[in-house]
Amino acid sequence: MYLTPRQNRIMEIAKADGRVLVDDLASAFSVTPQTIRKDLNDLCEGRLLSRIHGGAIFPRGNENMEYESRRSIAASEKAEIGRRTASLIPENASLFINIGTTTEAVGDALVDHRDLMVITNNINVANRLRVFPGIEVVIAGGVVRGTDGGVVGEATVDFIRQFKVDYAIIGASAIDADGALLDYDLREVKVAQAIIANARHVILVADSTKFERAAPVRIAHLSQVQTFVTDVCKPQSLRDICREYEVRLIETGQFEDVIALEPENENAP
Repeated sequence: MYLTPRQNRIMEIAKADGRVLVDDLASAFSVTPQTIRKDLNDLCEGRLLSRIHGGAIFPRGNENMEYESRRSIAASEKAEIGRRTASLIPENASLFINIGTTTEAVGDALVDHRDLMVITNNINVANRLRVFPGIEVVIAGGVVRGTDGGVVGEATVDFIRQFKVDYAIIGASAIDADGALLDYDLREVKVAQAIIANARHVILVADSTKFERAAPVRIAHLSQVQTFVTDVCKPQSLRDICREYEVRLIETGQFEDVIALEPENENAP
């Protein structure tokens, strides 16, 4: 979905405040209420906002937005998270990449790498990377979820358990203040847990909107990852967890020299 500059700004306000009101936006942008209503209708039709009387709200709680709509949320932040994460991965490495729009951004940024083995349950990632000769793509078997191209189910879990890779790139639908990594689909969570259990170094990638959402199914805890890449981490409780458990926190909004991580097992491929 293409967003106009005004619609992008409306989305920023909605994310920050939780809701937007027609009259307030009309005054802020010096346009008519009818113009704002059209903007909100477009954003709601694209499932980026949810309509309420007199305005709209930013989706929270148990509402999982359509996959294509989620691509538009924090798109530039996800792209930068993808680039920064890809810079951590050395060539001649093996890695898992699971389902998610932010993990897909990492896949997009890996195209110049050489001698990678990428194992994924994300059809979008597999289709993107399969044409690059320096990357061997292995796709998991299982049930293909029509909403996002994710491959899930017990067959997927069994497939993942056959491997032990250098890195895992995982996402989450929500991150609780206590460090719980959360999602909506139990089948997807079981795959993510298998990925975490079979990687030497786990990298969590999530933009800051994930701190504002909730989801019912627990994937893992922030302390179980080795690196966390986000645009900005405002919750102090999460910063404290990273410090206590020696999780490397990388905020793409902050300048930091990045070097490729070395696999923890010196005998890793």
